[in-house]
Amino acid sequence: MWSAILDWFADSPSQTRVVRFLLENGFGVNKDGRIACNTIAVAATQVAARLSVDRRVVEATARRILESPFSEIFINMRATPDLSVIAENLSLTVITVIPQDASKPGVVNACIQVLSSHNIGLRQVFVTDPHLSEEPRLVIIAEGKMPPGVIDELRELPVVKRLIF
Repeated sequence: MWSAILDWFADSPSQTRVVRFLLENGFGVNKDGRIACNTIAVAATQVAARLSVDRRVVEATARRILESPFSEIFINMRATPDLSVIAENLSLTVITVIPQDASKPGVVNACIQVLSSHNIGLRQVFVTDPHLSEEPRLVIIAEGKMPPGVIDELRELPVVKRLIF
């Protein structure tokens, strides 16, 4: 689906950058054609400054999104809080998994099975889409500290290329 959305904007590299930014950050477009984060409008100038594009490019992209077959996706897009940023303050552990091949199924399942076998509670799990990210990853935010051996078990999984702990 993401590749189809990006293909829709392939004729405009600037608009493609805007769309990619929106998707990567969970930003949508409201029915008035404004960039929005969880229904709160975000100034086009702020998005434009972040991407080093003209404000009019952001506004034109938002209008074009509403005219696209993907408008409902963007109208209903919602951002979720990222606990990894505040995990230490909450006594949580962040484990980042760089998979061998993010396009193949089983990465999340293999990692969750290891943690589950040690009765480790999970607070949040999210993945970056391999179609939108140059280095897709699985981020797991788990309860407390990891018992001995858990990190080694995760590193030894055949689906894991690298582990950041």
